[in-house]
Amino acid sequence: MSADSKAPAPMARLFLMMLLEFFIWGAWLPLIFGYLPSLGFSGVTPPPELADRVPGWIAFLFSEQSLILNAFPVAAIVGMLFSNQFADRNFAAERFLAVSHFIGGAAMIGLAYVHTFWPFFGLMMLHCLLYVPTISITNSIAFAHMSDPQKQFGPVRMGGTIGWILAAWPFTFILVDWDKVNAAQTTGIVDWLGTVLGSGLTGDALKSATRWTFIVAGAASILLAVFSLTLPHTPAKKADGKTESLAWLEAAKLLKHPFVLVLWVVTLIDAFVHNCYFNWTGTFLGSSAVGIPGNWIMPVMSIGQIAEILTMAVLGFVLVRLGWRATMIVGILGHAARFAVYAFFPQHAWMIVVVQVLHGICYAFFFATVYIFVDEFFPKDARASAQGLFNLMILGVGALLANSICPQLMADHTVDGVTDFKALFLIPCFIALAAVVLLALFFRPPSKATPTRVGH
Repeated sequence: MSADSKAPAPMARLFLMMLLEFFIWGAWLPLIFGYLPSLGFSGVTPPPELADRVPGWIAFLFSEQSLILNAFPVAAIVGMLFSNQFADRNFAAERFLAVSHFIGGAAMIGLAYVHTFWPFFGLMMLHCLLYVPTISITNSIAFAHMSDPQKQFGPVRMGGTIGWILAAWPFTFILVDWDKVNAAQTTGIVDWLGTVLGSGLTGDALKSATRWTFIVAGAASILLAVFSLTLPHTPAKKADGKTESLAWLEAAKLLKHPFVLVLWVVTLIDAFVHNCYFNWTGTFLGSSAVGIPGNWIMPVMSIGQIAEILTMAVLGFVLVRLGWRATMIVGILGHAARFAVYAFFPQHAWMIVVVQVLHGICYAFFFATVYIFVDEFFPKDARASAQGLFNLMILGVGALLANSICPQLMADHTVDGVTDFKALFLIPCFIALAAVVLLALFFRPPSKATPTRVGH
């Protein structure tokens, strides 16, 4: 479709598409880390057949919890190397979206009803392999039907952040101890509502009820599958003979530039630290150390996404005032500060809640800034490869390492069911500070006046 023949942008439908896309992910991710151990899946003890053949630390990577948690980052890596490109060039985008979300949604609902490893792992892998490519497909649909993407994409993409936030709030009514509510014999809607909101599940009951996160995510996925059929037609992009079949290999050549290599390594470190937050925060908030009721854990974590919206609004101003390196350093320091508060002030629940706002700084001032930096410094023909190179760290390898290591770290710091959260959280805190030092000393990008030399 040519630019001149474009119909007016269906902004409301594109916004709703993004909202549902990220609602799905936001519904199941925050609580799965505490749910898997409750099913008895191995996390610290590798399968016996591996433990006898390979070193323990390698065998641990193949523990049942690690394999399940790593389905998403593995799918992200596969997506970069193959599935995104394959889907984009062989299927109409809206039809691929519909089929992927219908099958992936059914797989997600199935996760609520299986409690043995191989069926659970298979359904999770199926969902992730189908879901991850839709993240880029939704972007493709949005860009294809915008008359002015630079102005219109930001508000549409904000639907994704709002979707993640909204995914948290149904669980204030789902993860509730209804026996306690019924026993309270409330009078009036206000009294009843207050009792419901204050009667969150805890302990084993909370872990058991977490299966509802998969049902909600699966229902949203099937809803998006149906809604996708109403989206404007976006035909497959046919290869023109100039497409790089090994774009990831071309992207790797960019690492010959020292400032790209430094930023790439720092991005890996920050992605690891970022995923430590998701691995541990849900369990930490619901523990006796903090005592957040089970139905409020996800809403508390959603404060970070609310702060992300506000932080993104001031990002441009901050970049002008601080510059690239200082802005990124502030973003990484946000992780260090949040984990420091976790480590030293768990007894002050209000501080743990308030410090969630740092998520906006962590994401916008580092990850979003990296994306903007790549778009600014690389010539047009190298930008897609460079973005993919950094996405490999952010969505793939960084999450893969965190999901493989974090369960073991938590087990190492837990004795008789009691976790030493102070020692645990100081680990990512110090790792983040090391990334700050690395970035401050060795990240030296070329001047803005010579960006076309990069990547050639």
